Amino acid sequence: MQASRIIAVVTLCLLGTGSLTHAGAQQREAAASKRILTLESAKTIVAAAQEEARKNGWPGAIAVVDDGGWLIVAERMDNAATTVGPSIAVEKARTAALFKRPSADLENAINNGRPAAITAPGLVMMEGGLPIVIDGQVVGAIGVSADTKVHDSQIARAGLAVLKP
Repeated sequence: MQASRIIAVVTLCLLGTGSLTHAGAQQREAAASKRILTLESAKTIVAAAQEEARKNGWPGAIAVVDDGGWLIVAERMDNAATTVGPSIAVEKARTAALFKRPSADLENAINNGRPAAITAPGLVMMEGGLPIVIDGQVVGAIGVSADTKVHDSQIARAGLAVLKP
């Protein structure tokens, strides 16, 4: 699926003012574009991730958040390994979106001699959260909580695969 079909582009109009010391200064309008993740896109990503989990017998919870870490969609599959999975999946996704890197990077930092990483406020230091990047912009993230961190990451990558052309 084309990345252009997965996201929407929002144009923001920013009003600026000219110098207030000059008579007749006029307001200028500047436009900036920001890619956003739509609900439809988030559902498509979750569906692809669920298919990977189902195919391998790893039921769990999958969440997609926007670039600010706010939940778009979360689902817990039947027979998920834990009942806390949906909360963990959301937090893994939130961490990846706000950190703009895989949540595993924080886990690896802690495990490889940087225990101070655990003090990062409000972030979950567990593998399974991946940022969703379109045209160099982080537009959101996916988080998975199934049974193992390796499976969580594989499921998340399968969700992101729908973004490939």
